[in-house]
Amino acid sequence: MRKLVSTDGAPKAIGPYEQAWVVSGMVYTSGQIALDPKSGEMVPGGIVEQARRVMENLKAVLEAAGSSLDRVVRTNVYVTDLSQFGTMNGIYAECFGLNKPARTTVQVAALPRGAVVEIDAVAIAG
Repeated sequence: MRKLVSTDGAPKAIGPYEQAWVVSGMVYTSGQIALDPKSGEMVPGGIVEQARRVMENLKAVLEAAGSSLDRVVRTNVYVTDLSQFGTMNGIYAECFGLNKPARTTVQVAALPRGAVVEIDAVAIAG
């Protein structure tokens, strides 16, 4: 069984993919960058503003799937500059609280639309 997830609370896909799928009780999200869901534009600012928007977008997709940040079991974090890791990690920790998903973090050469951070997640569906 699989169910498509779509919400106006997160940016529409900018390519041939969906925001998320629920498959066999698990939610698989696409990577979220710091696009404002209303305007479709990148939020102004640097790693702080972008990381916060990414987490808000991720939260909206998870909630649309009947899940939440506290049900996330795994994330992948992509950053364009690992020297910004500490700042991103602080916001990430604030958003996940006591729930500490398994995680991989890697530096990449570039991300879509000039983003400095992208995060995808796997969570238990509601």
